[in-house]
Amino acid sequence: MVDEEKKREKHGSEELKEVLSVVSAEVPGMIKSILSSVFSEEAGKNMGKAAAAYYKELKDGGLPEQVAVKMTEEYMKTFTSIGEMLKGAGKRGGGDELGKDIEEKIRLKVQKKMHDEDEDDEEEEE
Repeated sequence: MVDEEKKREKHGSEELKEVLSVVSAEVPGMIKSILSSVFSEEAGKNMGKAAAAYYKELKDGGLPEQVAVKMTEEYMKTFTSIGEMLKGAGKRGGGDELGKDIEEKIRLKVQKKMHDEDEDDEEEEE
């Protein structure tokens, strides 16, 4: 009974390690793809159009010039901060280094889990 549980837990840990390894390999590519879509020429044009439309709606709604400009600036900061966050994630080694960081953290967590399971098994045997 205990042997079956150990096999199941070990198999589960190995499956988890495989899944997380695939995830860590895919995440850098996903970040690069997101970055290229956020910082493309088309994305820039769309952000400009969105800001202009936002400003126009504020002005048409009767807001004073200074308020409309300030609110539009804040609106654009949202796009900028999201872009900066994504760039920061992408700069962690051009994506490849990020994948290695993720893989290393996963490996350490799996090792710790397996070590903890071994200690639990030893305590049960005593």
